[in-house]
Amino acid sequence: MENKITRRTFLKILGGGAVSLSGLSFLTSRGSAAPGNKREEGRVSHESHIVVAEGRDPYAMTMAALAGLGGMGQFVRRGDIVVVKPNMAFNRVPEQAANTNPEVVRAVVRSCLEAGAKVVKVFDKTVNVSRMTYDRSGIAPAAREAGARVSFIDERKFKEKQIAQGKFIKSWPIYKEALEADVFINVPIAKQHSLARLTLGMKNIMGVLGGNRGRLHQNIDQNLADLNTVIPIHLTVMDAYRILTANGPTGGRLEDVKFTGQVIAGTDRVSVDAYSTGLFGLKPEDIGYIRIAYEKGLGEIDLAKVRVETVRV
Repeated sequence: MENKITRRTFLKILGGGAVSLSGLSFLTSRGSAAPGNKREEGRVSHESHIVVAEGRDPYAMTMAALAGLGGMGQFVRRGDIVVVKPNMAFNRVPEQAANTNPEVVRAVVRSCLEAGAKVVKVFDKTVNVSRMTYDRSGIAPAAREAGARVSFIDERKFKEKQIAQGKFIKSWPIYKEALEADVFINVPIAKQHSLARLTLGMKNIMGVLGGNRGRLHQNIDQNLADLNTVIPIHLTVMDAYRILTANGPTGGRLEDVKFTGQVIAGTDRVSVDAYSTGLFGLKPEDIGYIRIAYEKGLGEIDLAKVRVETVRV
């Protein structure tokens, strides 16, 4: 069973030295870790900095990763409306690693509310029946217990969004609540994907897209990169506590699941995804949408240019 600890307990542990920090420097100014403009789209102007938390408690690891970025107050201001977007698309339990770990979601939601968020919304456009996936994934109960407003997708709330940089698609319906939030936090799980090779943060946005998503599978790498130019992601928290190494994205066999014990957080969506490819023995350039997103200026693909800090919990 995964242990749960409160943020207060975690901070006591941190102060007591039970958490080992590798070159960790805590940021103190709000703007040092987050984009200066909440509605920012296009090229990344901030430093590429990711924090990798390692351990066996996904809640504590998530709290540690967020602390390494300076805390959730770097991203969420009092009164903000925040969207936390996990992957809860499949009718699977957490041990099958097809959906985001519920304890990672719990920690992110709680941190947002403690930072002063007015409301934290959690939703996903699922592949299997939502009423089953929300509960069986464990995410809906965990998010509600943490104080989030969990809702099913309302098909009336999709809004056609122009994609100026689109090569094959020039517009696409995107969920209004994702576009209009003050802060959008992407909380994907790292796993193998039969078409895209890996599904990581930039692919997790499929859960806020309407329309015929199957149409996006043609030229999927280009389409994903293009869609990411119009969806503001202010923070990515990658669940790599367990990863699905085969038969993704649905999974189902426990033998396809590997324990890696990591949570990876950063403001640069490209560098978080780039780092995550190494968990599968791949290079960032092996994944088409990561390479194209880098070429579009959405983030840094060269990990030698990224400040990577490790927190051991």
